[in-house]
Amino acid sequence: MRINHNIAAMNTYNKLTANTAATSKSLEKLSSGLKINRAGDNAAGLAISEKMRAQVRGLDQANTNAQDGVSLIQTAEGALNETHSILQRMRELAVQSSTDTNTNDDRTKIQSEIDELAKEITRISNTTEFNTKNLLAGGLSTTFHIGANQDQNMTMTIGAMDAMSLGVAGDVVTTSFTGTNTHISSVSTNSASLNSLYVTANRTAATTGASVARSDTNNGAGTVTGTYTGSADKTIVARIASLSDTNGTVGSVEYSTDGGTSWTVASNSGGNFSVGDGLTLAIAADTDNTVADTYTFTPTADYVTLGVNSLADGTGTAYGSTVKVYNNESSVSIGNAATDQTVTVNFAYSSLDDIVAGTTVGDQITQTAQASTKAVIGADGTVSTNAETKKGLNVSSQTSANLAITTIDSAIKTVSTARSKLGAFQNRLEHTSNNLSTSSENLSAAESRVRDVDMAKEMMEFQKNNILNQASTAMLAQANQQPQGVLQLLQ
Repeated sequence: MRINHNIAAMNTYNKLTANTAATSKSLEKLSSGLKINRAGDNAAGLAISEKMRAQVRGLDQANTNAQDGVSLIQTAEGALNETHSILQRMRELAVQSSTDTNTNDDRTKIQSEIDELAKEITRISNTTEFNTKNLLAGGLSTTFHIGANQDQNMTMTIGAMDAMSLGVAGDVVTTSFTGTNTHISSVSTNSASLNSLYVTANRTAATTGASVARSDTNNGAGTVTGTYTGSADKTIVARIASLSDTNGTVGSVEYSTDGGTSWTVASNSGGNFSVGDGLTLAIAADTDNTVADTYTFTPTADYVTLGVNSLADGTGTAYGSTVKVYNNESSVSIGNAATDQTVTVNFAYSSLDDIVAGTTVGDQITQTAQASTKAVIGADGTVSTNAETKKGLNVSSQTSANLAITTIDSAIKTVSTARSKLGAFQNRLEHTSNNLSTSSENLSAAESRVRDVDMAKEMMEFQKNNILNQASTAMLAQANQQPQGVLQLLQ
């Protein structure tokens, strides 16, 4: 029997200490719900759990990123939906303007609406933003990070959707002219490609007297005198209406300017018969003269030939055909309508005589164009200068409106392609979001198995340790009583 070392008490104490520590850990796990509260609980499990936590949180954020991407796409696609509606209206107006039942004033009104619609397309392009990021100006190349790890992303681009980029914008062209051609009062054109050109004018004087043959070809002839004052070329047919004697002296003459449908009696002044527009017909007495003999002549009116000649190459290349301007015309269109390269010349017809017959003079056309522009995109992809639309594409003539239909069709196709692409990206992101949610759920379950405590199992462990604590305490008391047996030996 030994009293200096109570081995039984020491052994019981050690067990009590261990049981107390185990009970404390059980209480900690039960109160936190975690199986791993510190690295010492499970060093390898802690490392695995933390890696899984990083993945779960990354997946959850990637899911949010995907949903934000869907919102961005919906913002852009919603704006393009309105652009589509505008383009459809522009096409409708172009078709309307393509028919010549419209007057020039009608087409002016149509052009005004086209201009405003084009400006609205550009405004939508300039102002459609998501989180201050412009979506439709043409500089958008955005990356959606849709995974928990590096380089798990997708990139989407959206082209410029302003009116100029879509091809439905035009330039405001101011046309002026210079020169000494006083018979031209003004010149106007909507075509910027006609800059640095001359409107040329060449006067041809009216015809004067001439000899005209008789219809029976028996040598009888009439003489036309005077200067033709008609406003356009004309064919005149004169006929002998009566004879005054047997020598063939002409008593009266009738004339027609409509091919013989109607006849007018010519006034007679000493054998000179007035056939209108400053011309007089004299018919010599001739025994071959008979009633109904005719004399046909075609006088040429005073006119100016107008054309558009190029200055750029110095060759005087003409655009389209030249036209004649007579005294009764105040406005003519010259140039090439097929390419919409035409000039409208307002003509002061009272000043035809200001031009010497046979002399060519010209007025130079000078144009100043205020061009519609696209947005200017900086190196970082941000918009440094917004797009600007001065006017819509030209529908002011049948030719230009007809061409505009195909141009607008191309713009509609461009927007349709962009919207289709955006829709495909949106569907992809929605599937991505669903996948990320599933992956996060499954990975969270795996991480839970590593880190979360099984409450039922841990409660069993706690009860066991609690009972062992109570037993160890009781046994320690018994072990502490054992050395008292030595006192019996001292009696």
